Parts: sequence; structure tokens; C-alpha cells
Amino acid sequence: MANSSEPSITQFGGIGRIEAIAAGIRLALILIWIVVLLPLFVVCCLTTPTLNWFLKFFWKGVLRFANIKVVVRGEQSTQRPLLIVCNHVSYLDIAILGSVLNGRFVSKSDVAGWPGIGPLASVAGTIFIERKRSEAAKQKVELGKRLASGMPLILFPEGTSNDGNRVLPFKSTLFSVAEKEIDGKPVTVQPVSIAYTRCRGVPIGYAWRHFYAWYGDMELAPHLWALLHLGQLTVEVNVMSALSLSELGSRKNAAHVCEALVRRSVSGSLSGREDIIPSTVKQDNTPPCRVA
Repeated sequence: MANSSEPSITQFGGIGRIEAIAAGIRLALILIWIVVLLPLFVVCCLTTPTLNWFLKFFWKGVLRFANIKVVVRGEQSTQRPLLIVCNHVSYLDIAILGSVLNGRFVSKSDVAGWPGIGPLASVAGTIFIERKRSEAAKQKVELGKRLASGMPLILFPEGTSNDGNRVLPFKSTLFSVAEKEIDGKPVTVQPVSIAYTRCRGVPIGYAWRHFYAWYGDMELAPHLWALLHLGQLTVEVNVMSALSLSELGSRKNAAHVCEALVRRSVSGSLSGREDIIPSTVKQDNTPPCRVA
């Protein structure tokens, strides 16, 4: 959480009347977009292929109205079953990753009760889990069923979000779903990193990044309202080469290796050093870096 010695959002964004009007317009457009597309959202949830396309379209619209640009390196693996693991910075991660990846999110159970977000997440097929050891076996079975259906799962192994300047240790519990083969096939694990790098084209910097991150005891509505006052946000998503648990050896080693790759990737994005970002999956006709 920001303290009194840190810069204020007013200092960062030059917040004034014009910014407040722009924020109000952005918020109104986002709400209108959600309300208009909600019936189609429900219909598309009846068929998985249609839902995959629609969710990307839906989230891209939200990001456009929120003035957020996503720069993507790499491609999602075509291997199935597929488990995607990513660091966690903000509730914005859902829209950002949802706009570029096919999959269903694995989220903590209390998200289901969030106003607005909870119902949308439920309809979109989000898997809500209790982060308790006593529930681990039951949840492993449920996640295995979802992977067996061919739908990739996207999870945040840190278990919580942070200030955007670091990557927290990955918890190995949820990697256990990749320990056994699903329908005779090994589970592929693909690390992905997300980094909030620029505002209005200028590097954000360590002291300011927490204005975009959502963590600790921050309240969602005031945070979103303040964020909409700021200039265009650039977010970098690096989709790294996929691995199998047979290569990684165990769920604990899988968590360790993925954490190291994601940490290095985030560091490369935040420092502007693409040379230290781990290798990404790239098809021959796909540029190494693109705007989603």
C-alpha cells in the first residue's frame, strides 16, 4: 500500500478537470459496453469455440475504452492439456490476459462474491477454489477434469497480487494437477509474464507503478476511478516457451523454474531489456512483438 512518503497520484498524472471528464467518459463507455454485450455474452457461453472468440473481443473492447494498450511477445502453445501460469499485479490482469489467451481462469473463491466481476467470471467459466490444504485433493480432481476437456487453465501461483515491481514466490500446490497425465497425455506448463511498463509512452518507474497495481487492502472502485484519470497505459505480456512436467521433474521444481522464468521476464520488461527476456513461442508468420 502507498504511504505518505510516496508520490501522490495527482503529482503523477497531473490530474485536473479535463482528466476527470475523460475518466467519466471512459467509465460510461465501459459500462455501456458491458450492458450491451451481456446478452450475447450469456449466449456465447453455451459453446466453447464461440466463447473463446467472444471473450477476447469483449476484453479488447474493455481495454480500448480504459485506454490500455497490450504489447504481446510469443504465442500460446497449441499443446493440450495446457496449464498457463502468470504473475499477478491487478484485477486488470484478467482483462489483459483474457484479450490475448484462450483459457479459463482459476481464482480464489471470494472473487465470486465481488459485485459485477463475480457474476461475469462465473458465467465465463472461471474455476473458484479454496486455498486450503484440506481442499487440495478435491480441487486437483476438478482442475484435472477441466484440463481433460481440452480447455487451458490460467492461474496465478503467487496466490495474491503485488505492487507490480516484483514477483512473489510461486506456490507449488496448484502445480500438482500437472503431476499426472491427463487421458494419457502429459500436462504442458507455459509460463507467462505481465508487466505494467509505460504511461503516455513514458516508462512508469518504480515509485509510480503501484498506482496501477491493486494489492493489500486497496478498494476496487476508488482504484479504478483513479486509474481512469491517467494517460494511456502500456502493458507487456510475454508468452514463454512451454514445458512439460516430465522435463521439470516435480511440481515443486516446476513452480521454481516457472517463477525464475517469469521473474526474469518481468525484470526485462520493466528495465526495457528485451535481451534478458526468456525465449518466447513464435510461429513463422508471427512477429516477435505485436500490439494485441
